[in-house]
Amino acid sequence: MKRIISFIATVLVVTGIMIFTSPGLVQDVRLGLDLKGGFEILYEAEPLAEGQEVTPESLQETAKSLQKRADAIGTTEPEITTEGSNRIRLKVPGVANEEEIRKTMKEPANLTFRSNDGCAEGEEFCKIELRGDDFVENAASIGVDGLNQPVVNIQVKDKAKFAEITQRLLGKQLAIYLDDTLLSAPTVQAVLTDGNAMITGSESREEAQQLRDTVNLGALPLKLTEKYSQSVGATLGMESLNKTLQAGLIASAIILLFMVIIYRIPGLIASFALIVHTWLLILIFVLADFTLTLPGIAAFILGIGMAVDANIITFERIREEMRSGKSISSAVKAGGKSSFRTIIDSNVTTIIVAAVMFAFGTGSVKGFAIVLILEIIVSIATNVYFSRFLLNLLVKIGWASKPGQFGVKESEIRAL
Repeated sequence: MKRIISFIATVLVVTGIMIFTSPGLVQDVRLGLDLKGGFEILYEAEPLAEGQEVTPESLQETAKSLQKRADAIGTTEPEITTEGSNRIRLKVPGVANEEEIRKTMKEPANLTFRSNDGCAEGEEFCKIELRGDDFVENAASIGVDGLNQPVVNIQVKDKAKFAEITQRLLGKQLAIYLDDTLLSAPTVQAVLTDGNAMITGSESREEAQQLRDTVNLGALPLKLTEKYSQSVGATLGMESLNKTLQAGLIASAIILLFMVIIYRIPGLIASFALIVHTWLLILIFVLADFTLTLPGIAAFILGIGMAVDANIITFERIREEMRSGKSISSAVKAGGKSSFRTIIDSNVTTIIVAAVMFAFGTGSVKGFAIVLILEIIVSIATNVYFSRFLLNLLVKIGWASKPGQFGVKESEIRAL
């Protein structure tokens, strides 16, 4: 009775959770550029000043700057990634005015320190005192003051110029701008003659780190050159998604029907495990905020095929054990054990291949690889362990106690 309750409760609880959450999960899946429509640009970065280099830090900070610009102009969930040593890929879905985005995004990050010196009435911080290239590259760092509050230490190239500015603005504000966005407006508290300064007023260490990164970015501004671009219409994207989903649903229905007809009760359990498998993967996509693309859907469907293959290997081994004359429980145990190593070996080799694709690939190749790896991990959890757990429960309960319930005829069973 305990096993019956355990089986029924497991199936009902899992089914209820999937039915209740699936509509919301499907709506929350983040669609990629090829499905939602928009445009994609690949930039090549190079320093504005001679003798400077594109470092991994400056490339990453430039990508962060692009992210802030994209958010500021109201684009929908932009995706910005660095590639190689000097490239940045920008994907912006659902954009109406591509030229405006291009113009805004390609301009180098403009860091300025501004004052109110000489400003007309009503103007604020109109005079530019320092620019990003006035600072020593990557010299900004995090520290703490006497009260253990986070501060940002900076260093300028021209000590005399900085001394003159701090003397003239003593007791006044020196505002920090990135492009036209005010980041901070500290007050000059002393005349600084050694070229070093301490910016206080950050409310948290995270805020101080952001200011430090901004100063370092401004000290090495990068010029972005567009190397490649493509536009994807929303109609084309949704058409691709709908056709792919239709094909996937038809194929999945045929596979589930095949499993039930050939393997009977184990086929029903495998079908249920495959549905749980699909739900879990969608849940992971939503919780991890992954972007679903056409290559990702391809990996998704491929993973389902591999999960079906794992079930077929297990069930065929079980049927072989039954045909050899073993009891149902012994055949299920022996078949599961003998198939386990084969399934794990094949999945591990696929994970290794996918890991290599992820390490050396770019763009959609990485997306395909990560989805395939997730597919395999979820498949092992659902189509190996979960499905065997349910099958063993049915066998122990006695609801799967005849060879015919596994698709094995009595005439096929050999006497021991």
